[in-house]
Amino acid sequence: MRNRGNAGPSSGGLSWAAVVLTGTVALYIALVAFGNITDFGTNQAYVRHVLSMDTTFHDPDLMWRAITSRSVQDAAYVAVIAWESVTALVLLAATAVGVLRRGSGGRQARRLATFGLLMMMLLFGAGFWAIGGEWFSMWQSKQWNGVEAAVRNFLMAGVALLVVQLPGAAGRSTRGE
Repeated sequence: MRNRGNAGPSSGGLSWAAVVLTGTVALYIALVAFGNITDFGTNQAYVRHVLSMDTTFHDPDLMWRAITSRSVQDAAYVAVIAWESVTALVLLAATAVGVLRRGSGGRQARRLATFGLLMMMLLFGAGFWAIGGEWFSMWQSKQWNGVEAAVRNFLMAGVALLVVQLPGAAGRSTRGE
């Protein structure tokens, strides 16, 4: 194996793996946001049921957590869609910079990908898995339980983030870094 500078002999493949994973997550969350915008009512019902806790075990010790105001439920749903949309834009930008990078563009792609993937992990880890799943007891619902999907999305973003953070994933730098 020849030494190809500080980037290492296999960094080209690794940097492309980071770009492909970031692009895959970007495509996924863009489609999720698009679906929520164009088919607003389907997941609006999901958010309303989760927040109102109307399909949980109705434990009186937990039901005080329920949010039954339709205005608050809808505001939460719009906030989720906005978060998904911004996440998609950041990850799409990271993918574009990763594909078209010049000079220090690899580092810029890494920063954007890191930010977008962390946004994704916050949405699905903190938002759906922790708050929806535990605070609003979504795990108790047979029909409106999104914990498994939240974990799957959290892990998908986490794997992509790990690859993006590997040494050499940002590609070669013209500054010899």
